[in-house]
Amino acid sequence: MKSGFVLPIFPLDNSGFNRWLTPRPSATAGKTEFTYKGENVGIPSGNAPNILNRDYTITAEITVPEGGAEGMIVTYGGRFGGYGLYLLQGKPVFDYNMLDLKHTRWEGGVGGVVGADVFGKALTPGKHTLVFDFKYDGPGPAKGGTGVLSVDGKELDRKKIEHTIPLAMTIDETFDVGMDTGSGVNDSYELPFKFTGTIDKLTVKIGPSQMLPADQKAVDEMKKRVSN
Repeated sequence: MKSGFVLPIFPLDNSGFNRWLTPRPSATAGKTEFTYKGENVGIPSGNAPNILNRDYTITAEITVPEGGAEGMIVTYGGRFGGYGLYLLQGKPVFDYNMLDLKHTRWEGGVGGVVGADVFGKALTPGKHTLVFDFKYDGPGPAKGGTGVLSVDGKELDRKKIEHTIPLAMTIDETFDVGMDTGSGVNDSYELPFKFTGTIDKLTVKIGPSQMLPADQKAVDEMKKRVSN
């Protein structure tokens, strides 16, 4: 005798990775320069500056109050891949998290130019300009490059990395200015790590993608294999 109970069966769907890589509608598509003032958090991936496989420059014009400042200036991604530019105990830091496989950290006091006034020191009260400039070793995906962290026109640290994130910075984190609303890019700070100074202006400039046509074709073919 039949019980009348029907076991629910759901279709299998292995296209998640394909959907993840599919471009979404974006209000910023084609832009090469992005400007922010003050605190801006929760910006989705589709509207965030895409620094993958290209040159980029992040410039932060900030004001440090009396007594000093610390906190996140700008971050995208988190625990499993991303970057952050911040002040830690008043000192400038840029961290690049290569998919939690390797962290590269630029900071005053480590590998910088000896003789710079702010070398290894917390920023003094007043206005300062922090710049992280990255030159990509393209063409092709996931190549390395050289990053330079500077403050007020003086180089603090220069490092070369062998590889960069090739396809997507994150699937579940946002682009944040002024604090970190997701997971941290490292364990050096406590969330939300709100910036205690003032972000007068943040500018992100990106160069053209250095993905070759053959590289893009390979990505498209990979997406097809995953979805089949």
